Amino acid sequence: MNPKIETIKNIRRFLLELISELSTEQLNEVPTGFNNNIVWNLGHLVAAQQGICYFRSNVPMVVSEEYFNNFKGGSKPERAFSPDEIDQIKQLLIDSLDQFERDLNNKLFVTYTSVITRYGIEFKHIDDAIEFLPFHEGLHMGTIMALKKLVKK
Repeated sequence: MNPKIETIKNIRRFLLELISELSTEQLNEVPTGFNNNIVWNLGHLVAAQQGICYFRSNVPMVVSEEYFNNFKGGSKPERAFSPDEIDQIKQLLIDSLDQFERDLNNKLFVTYTSVITRYGIEFKHIDDAIEFLPFHEGLHMGTIMALKKLVKK
C-alpha cells in the first residue's frame, strides 16, 4: 500500500461522506458566483489525476476521453448529471486510485512529459505528480465544502 495514495483515498472517502445526504439536484446546482458544481469537482479530481499521472506518462487513462473532457481543467458542467452518472463518478473516486496503485506497482510510469502547473509547480516525473495530488484534492475539498453550504438551504 502506497501511503500517499492512501492519503488521497482518505480525502476522497471524506468527500463522499460529506456529500452523502445531498440530492441529485443539489449535487448539480451551480450557485451564483460559481462556474461549477459539486459533481464537477468530484469528477475533476479523477480527471486531473488521470491527466497528470497517466496522460503525462503516455499511459492510457482508465477513464474515457469523454469523461476526461467533461471534467478536465478549464471545463465546466454543460448539463446536469444523472444519478447513474453521479454513482459512476463516486465509484471512480476510489476505483481509479486502486488501479493507479496497481499500475505504479507494475512500473507502467517510466517516462514523464514535464509540465509547470498554473500554481508554478513543475512536474518532472510521476513522483512529482503524486506529491501534488493531496494539495489539489485539498483545493477542491474547500470548494466542495463552500458549495455544500450554498446548495443546502
